[in-house]
Order: sequence, then structure tokens, then C-alpha cells
Amino acid sequence: MTLSRLGTPGRNRTAHEYAREALRAAILDGTLASGSRLLQTDLAQQLGVSTTPVREALRDLATEGLVVFDPNRGALVRSLDIAEVEELYELRMALEPIMVRRVISRVTEDQLDRADALRRQMDASDDMAEWAELNRRFHAVFNEVDAGSRLAGLLSGLRDSATPYVRISLGAKPQQVPQANAEHTELLALYRARDVDRAVDLTLHHLQATLTAIQETQRTEPARGAGASPAG
Repeated sequence: MTLSRLGTPGRNRTAHEYAREALRAAILDGTLASGSRLLQTDLAQQLGVSTTPVREALRDLATEGLVVFDPNRGALVRSLDIAEVEELYELRMALEPIMVRRVISRVTEDQLDRADALRRQMDASDDMAEWAELNRRFHAVFNEVDAGSRLAGLLSGLRDSATPYVRISLGAKPQQVPQANAEHTELLALYRARDVDRAVDLTLHHLQATLTAIQETQRTEPARGAGASPAG
């Protein structure tokens, strides 16, 4: 395994930023496999930087959910816990329809416009980590109407917990992105039309498709330990 192909720090990037971007890319494309130990000295040597920016980068990636710190083994690439993913999506599929019915008649044009701006950014993005974060923010916009409610808090936590798996999974099957982008476009149109039943149906389809793709990739590519869908 080598990271040298990822380039060198440029004038517009600090060593910390370079290390973070290089390590993120290596995790998402599988160069750094799920469950791999991330030894700071080895990574620093391969990237041509000191251990300090690598340590800072690993902390950033832990915040993003791509890296975990084990008391005994140190930093590791996060592995896909399929049981956790299934529970997350089971809960979301139970609760998201309640939220759709609660907010669809009250969501504002400004909120829909902001969701549409995020959708356009996703359409244009070829950065899988960026896409996953935009995806999280896109779905969060619809819950703003009910901000502060217990339901909104529960869904926000579930969505945040799912996002790291989305990031990891994009490296396994990026061809899922166009389908998810198309569904986002359709979902926005249904919200603008206040078509609650079809919005609920599409939301459930969107979530189920994500879960199914993750499960399929877990079965066909167990060595990667990653799922396969960018949706949800």
C-alpha cells in the first residue's frame, strides 16, 4: 500500500490539509482498507510530512467518522458494522414518514431553495466526502420546520450516525450517485407540490435503496468492509 500517488502539499494547502485530504481519499477509494491500523510514523513517511499534521488529520477524520481510535490498537479505518447500519435505517424508515407528513405543508420556499442549492452542489461534486456531507445537509433542511422537537432530534442523530457509512461506501460504488441525485430532484418537486403521499413513498424508497446497496456490497466485497450507496 502506498500513498505517494496522492501528490504533495501545494502552496494553497498546509501539511495538515494535505494529509487530511490524502488520507480521506485513500480511505474512500479503499487504498486504506476497512479496519487498517493507521500508524502515524508510517503515514508521515509515505506522505512526506511530519507526524504532527498526520496526527491532526487523523483527529479530523475521526470527527468525520472515517477513523476510530481504539485504546489498544490506536487509530483504525472505521469498519462497516452491518447490524448498526440496518438498525439505523430501520429506525429512519419508521420515523422519516412521520416527519414528512408533519412538515411538508409548512416548509418554506426559502428552505426549498436552499435544499435545491445543495442538490446542485451534489450534482456537480466528484468528491465523495463532500457529496456525503452535502447529502446530510440536504435532508436536514426539510426538518428545520420542526426544529427543536424530539422527533427532529432523533432523526438528526440517526442521520449523523449514518453519514460516515455513506462516506465510506461511496468509494465502493460511486455509480450509485446519479440515481440518488435524480431522486433528490424528484423529492424536491414533490415537496414543492405538497404531495405528501408520494413524498413519503419516495423517502422510503430512497432509504431502502441505500440499505439494500450497502447490504449487497457487504456480501460481495466483505474484505473492504464498506457499503455501496450514497443515498439517504
